Amino acid sequence: MAKDGPTPLERFLRGIIPENPVFRQVLGTCPTLAITGTVRQAITMSAAVMFVLICANLITSMIRNLLKPHLRILVFTLTIAAFVTIADKFLAAFVPDMSEKLGPYIPLIVVNCIIICRCEVCASKQGLAASAADAVGQGLGNTLALVAMATVRELLGSGSWFDIPLFWKEGTAGEQFRWSIMNQPPGAFITFGLLLGAVVWIDQLHQKRAAAAKR
Repeated sequence: MAKDGPTPLERFLRGIIPENPVFRQVLGTCPTLAITGTVRQAITMSAAVMFVLICANLITSMIRNLLKPHLRILVFTLTIAAFVTIADKFLAAFVPDMSEKLGPYIPLIVVNCIIICRCEVCASKQGLAASAADAVGQGLGNTLALVAMATVRELLGSGSWFDIPLFWKEGTAGEQFRWSIMNQPPGAFITFGLLLGAVVWIDQLHQKRAAAAKR
């Protein structure tokens, strides 16, 4: 591990909130907006991303001293593609209904900026411990963001959570309160914008309190 690099614990903790890949770095927004209609889809996508992220980080870290500057992005992409194929085939074999719902978004993990970013920023520069901790932290941060968005959209759009009816059932009188827009693309953008704004507001509030405490 590089002497001046963050420790594994620092890498792990940064990925969850301070450097959250979705709400702080604003990466991987395409699948975030597309598959967060339900919590089940969000968790499935998050699990696939975390699997690929951990494996890609570990492999990249192990070969980091062999990487050539002009070939590193190509190596990252090929490494990521190998594990995305594994994840895609696994879902198709064992969770075919979810694989069908997610459609092309699992294969598109190959070009997910979150994974390529972590290979470049951390795994190509630090050892296995830091790279693994970074992958888990970023994976949990991504999961937190996707589940938060999916929770809002599923509760307001379907009245359920994890496909469990909470507010009303389809065909009942309570269904009139459903915000159907939340099940559509505009609902994804609205939810993402509001949650992103909330994260920025909380961060600014925390900074102001910290500055006031130092006076």
